[in-house]
Amino acid sequence: MFSIEGNLLKAGMGAILAVMAGFPVCAQSLQERVPTCFECHGEKGQSQLPEVPSLGAQPALYTLVELVMFRDKLRLTEPMNQQTVGLSDGDLRALSDMIAKLPAPEPISDTPDPARMDRGRALAQANRCNFCHQSNYQGVENVPRLAGQREDYLLKSLRAYKDNTRRGYDAQMSEVVYAMKDDDLVDLAYFLARLK
Repeated sequence: MFSIEGNLLKAGMGAILAVMAGFPVCAQSLQERVPTCFECHGEKGQSQLPEVPSLGAQPALYTLVELVMFRDKLRLTEPMNQQTVGLSDGDLRALSDMIAKLPAPEPISDTPDPARMDRGRALAQANRCNFCHQSNYQGVENVPRLAGQREDYLLKSLRAYKDNTRRGYDAQMSEVVYAMKDDDLVDLAYFLARLK
């Protein structure tokens, strides 16, 4: 009788473990998830993957807001929604603070086309990017750092704001890019990605 109960107990535990294995992120602590963050976003916060943003030196408040939006599914982007499941507000604050202390990403190291840089700079000034994102485009508080960000990610984000597929907690970005042409977005991303 004991061996039957023991086998049932083992079978029950096996079933529970199998179900839990299907939800590995939920059971993981923040410290267990951090290596996965940096696999995509770069070991020191500088992404090497296409269309994946560099996180180094992002303002802590901006990152915190984004992480809350991912966790609460106010912004739908996998795998970010899954990676933030079950994290507390304290976990998200700790992660945001850690990201803010990472070194700023290095800008693209090619020789920039002066005409495109001038055009991008003029677009940034005309659209007051240098007002919210600061004159050095390093962001502040709940406004992200743009300087040195991946060009492909910047362009993807600008296009998503324009076609309203990227929701933010502030509609201002959609309003800014609404009247811009795609060539403008391309030159703006080019300019920002090459700033230190």
